[in-house]
Order: sequence, then C-alpha cells, then structure tokens
Amino acid sequence: MKAAYFTEPLKISIEETKSPIIEENEILLKVKAAAVCGTDLRIYRFGHFKIPEGEKRVLGHEIAGEIIEVGSKVKGYSVGMRAVVAPNVGCGKCIMCIKGYNQLCPDYEAFGVSMDGGFQEKLLIPSSAVERGNVIPIPENLSYEEAVLTEPFSCTYSSYNALKTEPGDTVLIVGAGPIGACHVMINKMAGARKIMVADIAADRLEQIKEFGADVIIDSSKTSLKDFVMAETAGLGADVIITANSSPDIQRESLEMAAPLGRINFFGGMPKGKEMVSLNTNLIHYKELRVLATTGSSISDFYQSLSIVASGKLSLDKLVSERFALCDIQNAFDFALSGAGMKALIIND
Repeated sequence: MKAAYFTEPLKISIEETKSPIIEENEILLKVKAAAVCGTDLRIYRFGHFKIPEGEKRVLGHEIAGEIIEVGSKVKGYSVGMRAVVAPNVGCGKCIMCIKGYNQLCPDYEAFGVSMDGGFQEKLLIPSSAVERGNVIPIPENLSYEEAVLTEPFSCTYSSYNALKTEPGDTVLIVGAGPIGACHVMINKMAGARKIMVADIAADRLEQIKEFGADVIIDSSKTSLKDFVMAETAGLGADVIITANSSPDIQRESLEMAAPLGRINFFGGMPKGKEMVSLNTNLIHYKELRVLATTGSSISDFYQSLSIVASGKLSLDKLVSERFALCDIQNAFDFALSGAGMKALIIND
C-alpha cells in the first residue's frame, strides 16, 4: 500500500509499504478522506518533539474511512462500518482521562503525531484507541468529507462550550482560516447577534462571509481595537476568540472586551513567544473571564458529529481542493499558500 511519510522538515514523500497486520484487539481502516490541518503544516515546516530526529511519520489526524478488518476480540465494530477517528488517545487512567478530558492526558498519544496518521491508504487503529472510544461511527446521512471535518469543528465546539455564547452576544473572531470559519458557524448557531472576523488576508476575509460573518475587518489596514469599539458603540465585544498565534492580539483582546466579557486564547504561541504580558487590571476591573481550550475531548467529538448530522450547519463549504494521496506535496503547497480553506486527501 502507499503511505506519505514525513522524514524531516519540508520533506514528505510517498512510499510503498506493507499493509498492516492487526492483532485481536485492533481495527484496520481503509482511509477514505484525510484533511490537511494547521498542525500538519507546523510539523512539516518545523518538526515535532514527538517525532525524534531520524524517525519518519505518516501525518494526518483528521481521518475518516471504512473498517475493513476487525480483531477477533473487538466488540461493537464490524467490517463495512464507516468511522471517523478522534485523534487524541488518552492513557485512560490519569485524573484527566477519568474526568473525560483525554486531550489533556499528560501521556496522550495522537494519530499523525506520535502514531502514524491518515495520509496513507490503510490505518491500523491500536487497541488503546479502540478501547477508549476514539473510533466513532459516522451517521448515515454524512459523507466521509463532512465526517473528517468534524475534527476541527469539534475543537471550536470545545471553545464554544467553555465560552457559552448566548443569543444577543457580539463575537469577535481573530483569524479567518478554516478554524475561524468553524468558530463563525458554531457561534452563529448559538444565536450571536453580530459576528466580527478580523484577519490580514483579504481573500480569506472574503471567503469567511460565506460562513455567516456579519462584519469583516482587515486589521492590516485599520486599527482592530478602534474598529471593534466603533462597531459595539464603545462597549467592546462580549466574546473574543483569538484563533491565531499573535501575542499582540492576546494583549489587545483585554482592551477590546466588554465588561463581563469572555475571552478564549484558542491559538497557542510559537516557540520563543510563549511569554505574553497582560494588563491584569483590565481583567480585574472589567471582571473578564480569560480562558483557553486546546483540542477536543471524545465527548466534544460526539456532540459535534451529532450537530453536523442534524443539518443545522454544513461543513462542505470548508473544502477548497481535493487531492489524491500521490499528489500530497501539492496538497501541502496549497494549504501553505493560504489561498483557500481545507485541502483534502481522497482515496478511492
């Protein structure tokens, strides 16, 4: 079978490899769709601490496919079942896993990071992922493409669940990429009165209108703070989501938030920029709630899949381009260009 291996920064190549042989507690998935994510791009450019130098890895943690083999001791799954894979596999024993936050497990494993992921024709799903509920059946009315995009959507659902956007809220999302689009959709569904989206990429700002953004802001041409305050009659935004990796935006978010506002530091900071100086008086005197979310739990994933299956929103518009596995270099080049939203790897 074919697999795309990341071997070192800026190098990914197709190799012929043996089809996995499963054990009695494992599952073999024929990958039908796998999406290129910002995490894949960061690993491609800079590597990852969970991929030691000299070790190769199949990237791709947004994965959907058809089960083609089931181990003799596996219960609840069958050949022919369509399934999507929640990528973060917790240890199942620590306090975070017990509480249901598998994404915060200190010893987590992840498809496409510490384990081979979806940019291959067949994916072996180990017993740990099978036993802990990471293999989730796809509702009949969803395509593989919609199912695979539930993974990034589930991360924004986790953000929404923490922020509790309410009808009438004004929402500011800084970042107009695929994640920003998912934030727009979930906050629109929650009843936000006005959704403002800021970015420095004009083409993405135009695209974000399709997902329900009410106001777009090119922050390369205007003061973001001044614009937001003008749009909110000087009050500020009730909800702010920093879907980017800018320390300046995190600092400025405190100034742009309304009293009792909620702020989610959704995007992590790059290495060397982790230390961000914040005016905590703004947090204190405006009684702001400043929080963060990272990834999503398996519960978030199930909830997100049910929302998408309900038809109340559609993830189809997120797909900008589709590529064959053998054309994965072009898929990465497209994703890195920022020209569209999501690039998908499709296997027949």
